[in-house]
Amino acid sequence: MGGTMDGTKQQRRGNTRQRIQDVALELFAEQGYEKTSLREIAERLDVTKAALYYHFKTKEEIIVSLFEDLTKPILDLIEWGRQQPHTLETKQEIVRRYSQALAGAEPLFRFMQENQATVRELRIGDTFKDRMRGLRDILIDPEAELVDQVRSISAMFTLHAGMFVMQDLEGDSEKKREAVLEVALDLVTQAHERAHGKG
Repeated sequence: MGGTMDGTKQQRRGNTRQRIQDVALELFAEQGYEKTSLREIAERLDVTKAALYYHFKTKEEIIVSLFEDLTKPILDLIEWGRQQPHTLETKQEIVRRYSQALAGAEPLFRFMQENQATVRELRIGDTFKDRMRGLRDILIDPEAELVDQVRSISAMFTLHAGMFVMQDLEGDSEKKREAVLEVALDLVTQAHERAHGKG
Protein backbone atom coordinates (compact mmCIF):
# COMPACT_ATOMS: atom_id res chain seq x y z
CA MET A 1 0.00 0.00 0.00
CA GLY A 2 2.25 2.82 1.20
CA GLY A 3 5.27 3.83 -0.87
CA THR A 4 8.82 3.19 0.29
CA MET A 5 9.50 6.76 1.28
CA ASP A 6 10.59 5.89 4.77
CA GLY A 7 14.32 6.44 4.47
CA THR A 8 13.98 10.06 5.53
CA LYS A 9 12.98 9.85 9.18
CA GLN A 10 14.76 6.70 10.23
CA GLN A 11 16.72 8.24 13.08
CA ARG A 12 15.21 5.96 15.70
CA ARG A 13 14.80 2.20 15.48
CA GLY A 14 12.30 1.01 12.91
CA ASN A 15 10.10 3.48 11.12
CA THR A 16 6.70 2.09 12.12
CA ARG A 17 7.63 2.03 15.79
CA GLN A 18 8.69 5.67 15.62
CA ARG A 19 5.57 6.71 13.72
CA ILE A 20 3.40 5.01 16.34
CA GLN A 21 5.21 6.91 19.10
CA ASP A 22 4.91 10.27 17.31
CA VAL A 23 1.23 9.83 16.45
CA ALA A 24 0.39 8.59 19.95
CA LEU A 25 2.02 11.69 21.46
CA GLU A 26 0.06 13.90 19.04
CA LEU A 27 -3.22 12.27 20.04
CA PHE A 28 -2.39 12.38 23.76
CA ALA A 29 -1.68 16.10 23.39
CA GLU A 30 -4.92 16.74 21.48
CA GLN A 31 -7.44 14.78 23.51
CA GLY A 32 -5.65 13.65 26.65
CA TYR A 33 -3.90 10.41 27.50
CA GLU A 34 -6.85 8.79 29.29
CA LYS A 35 -9.28 9.43 26.44
CA THR A 36 -7.03 8.05 23.70
CA SER A 37 -7.36 4.38 22.76
CA LEU A 38 -4.97 2.12 20.85
CA ARG A 39 -7.71 1.79 18.22
CA GLU A 40 -7.64 5.55 17.59
CA ILE A 41 -3.87 5.52 17.31
CA ALA A 42 -4.13 2.70 14.74
CA GLU A 43 -6.83 4.60 12.82
CA ARG A 44 -4.79 7.77 12.59
CA LEU A 45 -1.78 5.77 11.43
CA ASP A 46 -3.99 3.93 8.98
CA VAL A 47 -2.79 0.53 10.16
CA THR A 48 -4.72 -2.37 11.66
CA LYS A 49 -4.87 -2.75 15.39
CA ALA A 50 -2.94 -6.02 14.93
CA ALA A 51 -0.10 -4.17 13.20
CA LEU A 52 0.04 -1.73 16.09
CA TYR A 53 -0.12 -4.59 18.57
CA TYR A 54 2.95 -6.14 17.00
CA HIS A 55 4.96 -3.19 18.36
CA PHE A 56 3.05 -2.17 21.49
CA LYS A 57 0.45 -4.03 23.54
CA THR A 58 -0.68 -0.99 25.57
CA LYS A 59 -0.44 2.79 25.47
CA GLU A 60 1.69 2.56 28.63
CA GLU A 61 4.26 0.65 26.58
CA ILE A 62 4.24 3.44 23.99
CA ILE A 63 5.00 6.12 26.59
CA VAL A 64 7.66 4.07 28.38
CA SER A 65 9.40 3.28 25.08
CA LEU A 66 9.28 6.94 24.06
CA PHE A 67 10.74 7.93 27.38
CA GLU A 68 13.55 5.39 27.01
CA ASP A 69 14.34 6.42 23.43
CA LEU A 70 14.25 10.16 24.04
CA THR A 71 16.17 10.16 27.31
CA LYS A 72 18.87 7.79 26.08
CA PRO A 73 21.00 10.79 25.01
CA ILE A 74 20.90 11.91 28.68
CA LEU A 75 22.14 8.48 29.81
CA ASP A 76 24.88 8.59 27.19
CA LEU A 77 25.82 12.06 28.42
CA ILE A 78 26.13 10.85 32.01
CA GLU A 79 28.36 7.97 30.87
CA TRP A 80 30.50 10.38 28.88
CA GLY A 81 30.67 12.93 31.70
CA ARG A 82 31.82 10.36 34.25
CA GLN A 83 34.87 9.59 32.13
CA GLN A 84 35.91 13.21 31.65
CA PRO A 85 38.20 15.31 33.84
CA HIS A 86 36.23 17.53 36.25
CA THR A 87 37.05 20.71 34.33
CA LEU A 88 34.99 23.76 33.45
CA GLU A 89 35.11 22.69 29.77
CA THR A 90 33.53 19.34 30.65
CA LYS A 91 30.75 21.01 32.62
CA GLN A 92 30.03 23.51 29.86
CA GLU A 93 29.93 20.72 27.29
CA ILE A 94 27.48 18.79 29.49
CA VAL A 95 25.19 21.81 29.72
CA ARG A 96 25.35 22.28 25.93
CA ARG A 97 24.60 18.63 25.19
CA TYR A 98 21.87 18.49 27.81
CA SER A 99 20.23 21.48 26.15
CA GLN A 100 20.22 19.55 22.84
CA ALA A 101 18.87 16.38 24.46
CA LEU A 102 16.01 18.34 26.04
CA ALA A 103 15.20 20.03 22.74
CA GLY A 104 14.88 16.60 21.10
CA ALA A 105 12.57 15.35 23.85
CA GLU A 106 10.38 18.44 24.14
CA PRO A 107 7.03 16.81 23.17
CA LEU A 108 7.64 14.09 25.74
CA PHE A 109 8.39 16.60 28.50
CA ARG A 110 5.22 18.45 27.64
CA PHE A 111 3.36 15.15 28.02
CA MET A 112 5.06 14.56 31.38
CA GLN A 113 4.09 18.00 32.60
CA GLU A 114 0.44 17.60 31.57
CA ASN A 115 -0.02 13.98 32.72
CA GLN A 116 1.61 13.86 36.10
CA ALA A 117 -0.62 11.11 37.48
CA THR A 118 0.28 8.80 34.59
CA VAL A 119 3.95 9.69 34.94
CA ARG A 120 3.83 8.76 38.64
CA GLU A 121 2.04 5.51 37.90
CA LEU A 122 4.53 4.46 35.23
CA ARG A 123 7.49 5.50 37.39
CA ILE A 124 8.86 7.60 34.53
CA GLY A 125 9.36 10.49 36.94
CA ASP A 126 11.55 8.35 39.21
CA THR A 127 13.75 7.25 36.33
CA PHE A 128 14.05 10.84 35.15
CA LYS A 129 15.03 12.01 38.64
CA ASP A 130 17.75 9.34 38.74
CA ARG A 131 19.12 10.65 35.45
CA MET A 132 18.99 14.18 36.78
CA ARG A 133 20.96 13.10 39.86
CA GLY A 134 23.54 11.48 37.63
CA LEU A 135 24.06 14.77 35.79
CA ARG A 136 24.00 16.78 38.99
CA ASP A 137 26.81 14.70 40.48
CA ILE A 138 29.01 15.46 37.49
CA LEU A 139 28.26 19.20 37.50
CA ILE A 140 28.70 19.77 41.22
CA ASP A 141 32.01 20.22 43.03
CA PRO A 142 31.50 18.33 46.32
CA GLU A 143 33.91 20.69 48.07
CA ALA A 144 32.12 23.79 46.76
CA GLU A 145 30.06 26.02 49.02
CA LEU A 146 26.36 25.26 49.12
CA VAL A 147 25.50 28.40 47.16
CA ASP A 148 27.73 27.23 44.30
CA GLN A 149 26.26 23.74 44.38
CA VAL A 150 22.87 25.41 44.02
CA ARG A 151 24.20 27.43 41.08
CA SER A 152 25.27 24.22 39.31
CA ILE A 153 21.89 22.57 39.86
CA SER A 154 20.11 25.75 38.80
CA ALA A 155 21.87 25.55 35.44
CA MET A 156 19.93 22.34 34.72
CA PHE A 157 16.64 23.82 35.92
CA THR A 158 17.24 26.90 33.80
CA LEU A 159 17.26 24.61 30.76
CA HIS A 160 14.03 22.93 31.94
CA ALA A 161 12.34 26.27 32.54
CA GLY A 162 13.49 27.34 29.11
CA MET A 163 11.38 24.60 27.56
CA PHE A 164 8.11 25.68 29.15
CA VAL A 165 8.23 29.13 30.68
CA MET A 166 10.01 30.81 27.79
CA GLN A 167 7.36 29.81 25.26
CA ASP A 168 5.28 32.78 26.34
CA LEU A 169 8.09 35.29 25.89
CA GLU A 170 8.31 37.26 22.69
CA GLY A 171 11.06 36.32 20.29
CA ASP A 172 12.40 33.69 17.96
CA SER A 173 12.54 30.21 19.55
CA GLU A 174 16.14 29.64 18.45
CA LYS A 175 17.22 32.95 20.02
CA LYS A 176 15.36 32.05 23.23
CA ARG A 177 17.11 28.69 23.37
CA GLU A 178 20.48 30.40 22.95
CA ALA A 179 19.67 32.93 25.68
CA VAL A 180 18.61 30.16 28.08
CA LEU A 181 21.77 28.19 27.31
CA GLU A 182 23.91 31.28 27.90
CA VAL A 183 22.39 31.77 31.38
CA ALA A 184 22.88 28.08 32.23
CA LEU A 185 26.54 28.26 31.09
CA ASP A 186 27.06 31.42 33.17
CA LEU A 187 25.79 29.67 36.30
CA VAL A 188 28.06 26.64 35.84
CA THR A 189 31.05 28.85 35.05
CA GLN A 190 30.49 31.07 38.07
CA ALA A 191 30.09 28.09 40.40
CA HIS A 192 33.21 26.40 39.04
CA GLU A 193 35.40 29.48 39.23
CA ARG A 194 34.33 30.30 42.77
CA ALA A 195 34.95 26.70 43.87
CA HIS A 196 38.41 26.83 42.34
CA GLY A 197 39.40 30.14 43.84
CA LYS A 198 38.97 32.34 40.77
CA GLY A 199 35.84 34.11 41.98
